[in-house]
This record gives sequence, C-alpha cells and structure tokens, in this order.
Amino acid sequence: MTAEALRALILQSDLPGIQAALPLEPTLIDAVDADGVPLPMLAARESSLEVLRYLVEYGLRVNLNAVDSRGRDLLHYAAEGRDPEKCRYLMTRGGMDPLRGDLALVSPYDLAMDNPATRACFVHAVGAEPEELYHNPVRRGFFPDPSILRVGEDYYMVNSTFTFFPCIPVSHSRDLIHWEVVGHAIERPEWSALEGLEGGRGWWAPDISYAPDTGLFYICATLRLNDVGAVRRRQMVVTSRSPEGPYSEPVFFEEDGIDPSLFHDDDGRHYMLLNRGARIFEIDGSATRRLSETTLLYYGSQKRAPEGPHLLKRDGWYYLFLAEGGTGTGHRETVARSRTLMGVYQPSPYGPVIRQWDERSPIQRCGHAKPVTLPDGRWAFVYLCGRPLEGRWTMMGRETALDAFTWTADGWPLLNEGRGVSTQARKLLPDAPVPGHTDWLTPRAPRPGTLRWEGDTLTLRGDPFPLTDTRCRSVVLQRQREPRFAFEAALTVPGSGEAGLTCYYDEHSFLTAGVRDGALHVTEQIGLETVTHAPVPAALKPGDRLTLRVEADGLRRTLLARAGDGWRTLCALENMTYLSDEGVRLGKRFTGAMVGVYALEGTAVFDGLRYEET
Repeated sequence: MTAEALRALILQSDLPGIQAALPLEPTLIDAVDADGVPLPMLAARESSLEVLRYLVEYGLRVNLNAVDSRGRDLLHYAAEGRDPEKCRYLMTRGGMDPLRGDLALVSPYDLAMDNPATRACFVHAVGAEPEELYHNPVRRGFFPDPSILRVGEDYYMVNSTFTFFPCIPVSHSRDLIHWEVVGHAIERPEWSALEGLEGGRGWWAPDISYAPDTGLFYICATLRLNDVGAVRRRQMVVTSRSPEGPYSEPVFFEEDGIDPSLFHDDDGRHYMLLNRGARIFEIDGSATRRLSETTLLYYGSQKRAPEGPHLLKRDGWYYLFLAEGGTGTGHRETVARSRTLMGVYQPSPYGPVIRQWDERSPIQRCGHAKPVTLPDGRWAFVYLCGRPLEGRWTMMGRETALDAFTWTADGWPLLNEGRGVSTQARKLLPDAPVPGHTDWLTPRAPRPGTLRWEGDTLTLRGDPFPLTDTRCRSVVLQRQREPRFAFEAALTVPGSGEAGLTCYYDEHSFLTAGVRDGALHVTEQIGLETVTHAPVPAALKPGDRLTLRVEADGLRRTLLARAGDGWRTLCALENMTYLSDEGVRLGKRFTGAMVGVYALEGTAVFDGLRYEET
C-alpha cells in the first residue's frame, strides 16, 4: 500500500479498503497529496461521512487539532466539501470550532456560506447570520496598547504612536467595530517632544478616562526617552472638556515607569497607576499636582513584565487588571481584586482572563486589555494582539481586538464564556459604519512648510537628511492593515533631489523606490546595512509624470513604475522580514509596517495616493 493508493481509496469512499489497509500501515495517513492537502483533510472534503468517522475514531494518527500550511483544519475542509452532515459531526462530536480562523482569518463558517445546505448547518450551530458576526482584529495595523471609554452610546479609544505624529489618536465608534480617528492627544508639533528620539521610543501605552466630579476627559501616557541621561521615562497627562479634544498642553509627572492609567474613585479622589506591577499615587482633579508618594499595590499573578495596570470598581470590589508575560507569545491579561483600594489584592482563581493558548491561531500576543461596559450592562475588553506572518513575523505590528466577557457567579471576569480569544464572534451592537478617511502620520513632527495638502494633492518639501536620520521629516505614511495590499502614488518628477514611495518601519528598516537624476532607484535599509539596487534607466525629466506602485503578498514586495503606457517591474523582493517587529534586532520595535511617500532635498508633488487591500 502506498500513500497514493490510500488517497484513491479516500476519494472513492472505499471504507472496507481503508479499514483493511490503514491498521497495517498507519503512518500512510500522515501523507499529503500532490496539492499539499493532508489525507485526513482530503477525506473531510471529498470522502463520505463513514470514512471521516472511521479516521477520526479509529485512525490513531488523526489529530483534530492539526492544520495545513494555510492554518485550516478538518472543519474548514468539510465546509469546502459542502456536506452538512460531516460538518455537523465535526462540530457536535468532534467539538470543532466553526469560527476558528485560518491564517487569513477565514473560518469554516465563512467557507460554508456559499452553499445553502452548509450555510443552514453553520448558522444553526453558531446561532447567528453572517451579518451578525465580526472578525478580529477590529482595529488593524499599527494600533497597539488600546484603552477605551464609553460616553453614553459613543466609544472612544486611544492607542500608542511612539515617535509618529500626530501623537496618540482618539478614535470614535458607536458599534465597537467601525472606528474613525476624530482627534489626537497631541496635535501641536511644539508639544510632541519627539525631537531626536529613536524609533520605538516616544509615546507609549496611553489611557483615556473621565471624572464626573471635574467634567474632564483625561489622556495619560509615558514619554519614553532615549537610553541616555538619568531620566528615561516621564508620565504625561492632558485634559479636555470633550473626548475628541482639543487637549491641553501636556503636564508631566516625574515618576519612573511605563503604561500609566488614571483611576477616578467614587469618593472624588484621583490616582495614577503605572508599572512595575501596579504602583499608585494620588493626584489632584486637574491632573497637574501630585498628592502622595508611590505605593506598590500588587506585582501581578505571573510576575513577568507586569505592566499596563487598570483599576475598575464594581459591586464593592476593586478589580486590578495587569498585562503580563511580555508582549510576545507569552502575553496575557490577569486580574486580581480587593475590598479596599490599597489592598491586599488576590488573583483570580480562573487564571488569565485573556491568553492565546491556541498556537495555531492567526491571532497571537494577546493582552494589555481594558474593560468597557455597554449601556445594557454587558461587558467587553479591547486588547492588544498581533498577526504573525508564517507564525513568526508580526508585520502589521500590534493591533486591537475585541471580545465580550461575563462575570462568574463569584464575581470574576470570564472571556467569551470560557472559550478564550476569538477570531470571529457575534457583534455586541448594531452596525454603525463611520466615514472612512486616511490617517496620515509622519516620523516625528514635521517642520513648518514641509508638507501641504490641497485636496488629494500633497506637496512635500524634501529634507537634506536621509531616512536613516532621526532628523528626517519629509516622509508621509499610513498604516499597513493587511498582509496583501497595493499602494501607488503619482508624482511630478522634481527638478532636484529624490522622491518616491516607501515601505517603512523605522529609520533602521525601510524600502524606497524613487526617481533621482532621471533614473529609478531602489534601496533597502536592513538594520545597519544599506542595500542599493542597480539604477534602472528611465530618461525621466523634471515635470514628467511618474506613477510608482508596490504590491505586497505577505513577506513579498513587487515594485513597479509607469511613465506613459504600461507598468514596468523594477524588482521583486521575496523576504521583507525586516519590516516586522522581529525582523531587526536594533532598538525598540513595537510599531508596525507602514507605506507612503518621501522626498529628499527637492520638492515633490504627489497625487493619486491609493491604498487597496488585495
């Protein structure tokens, strides 16, 4: 018996033949066919229910946790096979999750929707129509370290921006799924405090809150400085009468630590928390004056890298939430509680309230959460996550996910009724789409006159400093939101200098494709190494029209140019891992890949800037 012969038996649904052959050579079931499909998954898609049942119940080497190279499991293949009985068997008897996403976040439920029979089976199993579900992450691309606040039926969220400007976006939503940036904690360049900071420093882990007694909205964050001098971390607070802002000039508290949050107790007193563990000190209601020394409340349940503390008061308990385990694969959110603010705090007997235990999942690095209550009394977390390409390279950086939680009978939060982190889940609120617009960022605050928007046309005055220099300001970027996308930009060839498009992470990690002296140039910055590709002659003159385009597929980038008729491929780069968090071991890498345009020395005019997910 060969693997090909077993494959033929599976395709013929020849159960007696399989029963005769497989016990003698059980390892044959480990094979994959010529298309790379593992034989058990081929059976789930192509064979009979009786064959599938035999393999699941008697095939000792068949593993219901197994996935293929795309992250798809047996239930994905059964859904593709359009047999509702096999799907029902795997869900009810195999306990397989109909909403578990593959590496592209596609679930068996999604695959079942194009066939009436399987659609009805999955809708019944899940108890929801497609329009009632959403996919995580809800805020895609470089939106890390979320903090959320509800104001009536409106929700406001802030995220870290590190050395990018404007600093700390304030996003608004009415359904927790669709978000729009409506303001920033810091919009004035002179308040940004980013001058000279290395990539990955700057504004870390903001928190947004509201105090009824003052009528103020507060945003606090850590300003992470370079590793020189005695002071490397400062805590900042800004205030406003409106969650959108504008916010006040930053006030600083000179306390070492990161990830501050504010807690406004119901007795009218106000506190700042920050790591390590959860430390606390009292401040006044204007958030301009410190009123006490710092006290350690609790060091955490896991006690590795305890940070991101948040306090919640509910039913006479103070609940203390902490991000622990570092922001890699061991990340988690833990919770402890006390009857008094100053403790002693006792950890939840249920373990981490958020932790990605499924190594197969496309969503990893889950933690750094904040709870929010809905108007009807239900609860949810927004939390940090990452989608590593090929299980290793977090190119979109750390993103924001959403999941519901309930309270146990003994008063502890439980995510998704114990099912844990989701890739697809039921919506908590009716859809409320918001106007989409591009949130453009620059590395550090631009100098006056560097960029000017007139409608969709951008005039960008080039800096004399290269992109490797923290003084370079003539780069305009948006977040990469998906592994597959295309971005293009048209420009009028400048009379001097260089201009073009860039795939950018920080000053140590970027790709540029631009025009200089009439030729097309491609450069890669990989850590401290500069890779200069051979120039591509193009005979371009100042004033000519040039369109540049990058097409991304996972770790691959294809660069194209058009000057006149037809696209010309400049190069195809297969391994762009240096645009991921893990790709270069240099400095702080907590952000995510971005894409945009740049100019050096001359002045460039861009239009037709277009990002599309493919």
